Formats: sequence, C-alpha cells, structure tokens
Amino acid sequence: MIKAVRLGDVEVGRVGLGTNRLENSSENVAFIRDAVEAGVSHIDTAYLYTRGESEETIGAALNPLPEAVVVATKGGYRRGEGRPEVLRGQIEESLRRLRTEVIPLYYLHRVDPETPLEESLGVIAEYRDQGRIRNVGISEVSVEQIRAARQVVPIAAVQNQYSLGERKHEAVVDYCDREGIAFVPYYPLHGGGSPALADIAARRDATPKQVALAWLLRRSPTILPIPGTLSREHLRENLAAAEVELSDADVEALR
Repeated sequence: MIKAVRLGDVEVGRVGLGTNRLENSSENVAFIRDAVEAGVSHIDTAYLYTRGESEETIGAALNPLPEAVVVATKGGYRRGEGRPEVLRGQIEESLRRLRTEVIPLYYLHRVDPETPLEESLGVIAEYRDQGRIRNVGISEVSVEQIRAARQVVPIAAVQNQYSLGERKHEAVVDYCDREGIAFVPYYPLHGGGSPALADIAARRDATPKQVALAWLLRRSPTILPIPGTLSREHLRENLAAAEVELSDADVEALR
C-alpha cells in the first residue's frame, strides 16, 4: 500500500487528523503536539470549528507551523459567507488564530449559492498569489464544480463526505484519482458496521475502524482520510490502519 501522498507541495502520511471537536485547553495543545510526534503530518480544521478554538489550539501547539506538517483550514461555510469581503475577514482571522504568515492548505468550505464560485475562489487565489495561502482546496463539490474551480486557481485537494457507508461521491473520487488531486474524505468512519467488516477485522487482527480506513486507502492512492479524535489511543489506532493490507476478496466482500 502507498504510505504517503503529495498534498500540494508536501508529502504527507495517508491518515490525517480531523479537529472539529478540538477546544482550546492545555490538554488539547499537548494532544496536538503528541499527534505530530506520533507521525501525523496532515491536520484538518476550519474557521467555524468549536467557535475558532480548534484553529487557536493548533496555533498554540505548533508555533511556528512545521514545514513537514500540512495544516488545512476552511472558510465560507454558511450561505452568504462566500462573498469576497466575508472570506477575506475569515482568512485573516484564520491566519491570526493559527499564528502563521502562510496557511499550507485553504479550502472554500462550501460553494455559496449567493455568490459566483469564481468570486469566492478569486479571493482565495489572491491570497495564494500573495504567498499567504500555499495550496487551495474545495469542499463538498461535484466533478463539474471542481472543473470550474480549476479554471480559477489550481486545486490541490477536494474534501467531500465519503466512507464505506456513504459513497455518493464515487465519480469525484475517480476524477481526483485520474487528475492527481488529493481526495480528503470527511466522516471517513461513517456507517461502517456490516458483518463483513467485523469478519475481516477479526481475520486481519485489526479493529473494524482500521479496516474501514484501510478500505479507503485501498480505494484510491490519492485518498487521505481525516478521522477525528481527541484520544491518543484512537489516534494510534487510526494511524496503524495504514499497515492493514486488504485482499481483493476483502474489498469485494465490503463492496
């Protein structure tokens, strides 16, 4: 199995860390530092996560941001937040919270129905041209929207919901695979509870969650799941999923 994937201009391990429940505390600052020590090289957050505390915690833990760690954040989630003036404000706030001059990866969190995609991405492209955003991503999109986005700015990553139990974005996974774009599935452990999953886990001396992550890693060489956790034990379990080798028969049973 491929052990690392290029995410923009940095090669990262196949299993990252989602931080949508991360609150700002000394314990969680230590947790983020321990996660990097354990081998996490891709940490995902967003402007709205825990009212900004997720970004603040990462900024406090990793100051300055390590060159080898891609910290990704997102802005423009709610209706109307794709407007250029709103996005500018959110980007500036994310830079401040993360205590950095450059955001390694910045996603447009949702396509705003009130704002042309070109206008929203145009602001992000401006920050990329200024060197304050290194790589650009887009979230919860169709293949057609990715193609439109690439007319405005190079797209390094796409983040959509995808897992064993939620496969509506098969076409997007395949497109990203063909185009060499990192596909970052959020909620990567959603809906994994089939008898086949438990059976394979028992035979592979793994947990069902590890098998669900291993299936994602096998699904496409550009997939980079970001399971969320605040537990060091679960973090180690998730990272170890990259060592679980599934056979063709396993994959067929999970189909």
